Amino acid sequence: MRFIHSCAAAFALLATFSALSAHALTADEAKAIASGDTEARIAALDKAVLTADEKTAAFIQAMADDAVKYTADKVFVIKDDKSYDPVTGAEAKVPDDAEDVVNNNLMRGAFDAAQAVLQLTSKDDKIRADAAQALLKEPSESRLPAVERALAAETNPSIKAQLELVSAASMLNSADPAKRILAAKALAERKSPDIKLLLNQRLADETDANVKSAIAASIASIDGALVWGDRINAIFSGISLGSVLLLAALGLAITYGLMGVINMAHGELMMIGAYATYVMQGIFQRYFPESMFGWYLVAAIPVSFLASALVGAVLERGVIRFLYGRPLETLLATWGISLMLQQMVRSLFGAQNVGVENPGWMSGGFTMLSNVTLPWNRIGIIIFAALVLLAMGWLIGRTRLGLFVRGVTQNRPIASCMGVNTARIDTYAFALGSGIAGLAGCALSQIGNVGPDLGQSYIVDSFMVVVMGGVGQLAGTVYAAMGLGILNKFIEGWAGAVLAKIAVLVFIIIFIQKRPQGIFAMKGRSAEA
Repeated sequence: MRFIHSCAAAFALLATFSALSAHALTADEAKAIASGDTEARIAALDKAVLTADEKTAAFIQAMADDAVKYTADKVFVIKDDKSYDPVTGAEAKVPDDAEDVVNNNLMRGAFDAAQAVLQLTSKDDKIRADAAQALLKEPSESRLPAVERALAAETNPSIKAQLELVSAASMLNSADPAKRILAAKALAERKSPDIKLLLNQRLADETDANVKSAIAASIASIDGALVWGDRINAIFSGISLGSVLLLAALGLAITYGLMGVINMAHGELMMIGAYATYVMQGIFQRYFPESMFGWYLVAAIPVSFLASALVGAVLERGVIRFLYGRPLETLLATWGISLMLQQMVRSLFGAQNVGVENPGWMSGGFTMLSNVTLPWNRIGIIIFAALVLLAMGWLIGRTRLGLFVRGVTQNRPIASCMGVNTARIDTYAFALGSGIAGLAGCALSQIGNVGPDLGQSYIVDSFMVVVMGGVGQLAGTVYAAMGLGILNKFIEGWAGAVLAKIAVLVFIIIFIQKRPQGIFAMKGRSAEA
């Protein structure tokens, strides 16, 4: 990781060196850092950075930027097509026999660590925290005096704790076995994959039996803590996948579960919702102030619902209503419509995927443990799926429209005799299922690519969730989505993604063979029909 990429950033660091005992850069130091074997150059760099002045900092930045040439007795810094003496700062002509400084990966890591040392006295907490994190990845006993000095002056508790880890990690490479044992025990307190990697690297090079034993004990202690993080990650990933499957399957729970329509264009209705989100993003980027960009996703929720619901209503009125009770013809017709919708999107937006950005409030994540970070966009989708489920349950179970949908589903002739316009209810119900598919597409745009083939990745899984949950049963859909999501992630961690998919498919086949009615069987007259 490189923290500074331009010469201008070097001058921003100069104000951070007041706590260091400044020592002017000498020609011999500059030559030792610029040429020679890598180990000697790193040793010279570590020595110079402990008492660095402004010229030393600028020279290290130039080295990191590959802006240095050297001869047998002089070093030159190249800036703005001019060359300068790094010691005096005077302009100097570069001889024809001057060579470019060559930095291998090990040397570049040393420059990054040296710049991190210089940043330890910055007034900005974030800069100091980043510097401490960089030094933790590249510990060295030679930098220990600078780390201890920064530790004594540090007032931020979290950064101080990080610097204490850097100090312990630096002692892990000490020539004194007793110090290495103390360092291993201190590092065991930090249950982090990075610390485990650091200890494993030291264990591979260690020759002292006592130190090896201490390091192995520390690694075992860290493993015991990390295993809980792995379990939490698997459960969260399973719930996240289950929420995605739930959103994708909720629409099918109406169009297939309640209405009995095998809609192979359901995935494309999700795709329309995702593209509606993309369009709203473009509108906010073009016509609204930058400060309001984060609200585009809120505006996209009703737009994606209405766009997919409108397409669903047209589909039902134009095609589906002529095919009720003819499942094979419905399947073939909707499959053809799915191809048409894909081609329509390709014609309007192109065949390539389009980019949908996460709003600022959905970026990043919540760090629960050292190896557990829960992304906000996934957390948002879980909450969104729960809200959509509650809204759908209320609509079906508590409203007049829901009453009519349930009545038409259970006994169409009697509902018609009671004055219910069954054709209109069919359209409303199909539009509702399609609109929920649009909401699923809106959510999916935040965690994956948006393209013409987006819906194809979820259509089969959606049908499996609905069938396994029990046709027409919303509660079964929830249990099936969450169960399959968590099962998939646990098997994936053990056997890999491909075998996990196969294992889940085999499980569903066996489950349906044993319980064809799904988790929850329908009750009442509809079950006898």
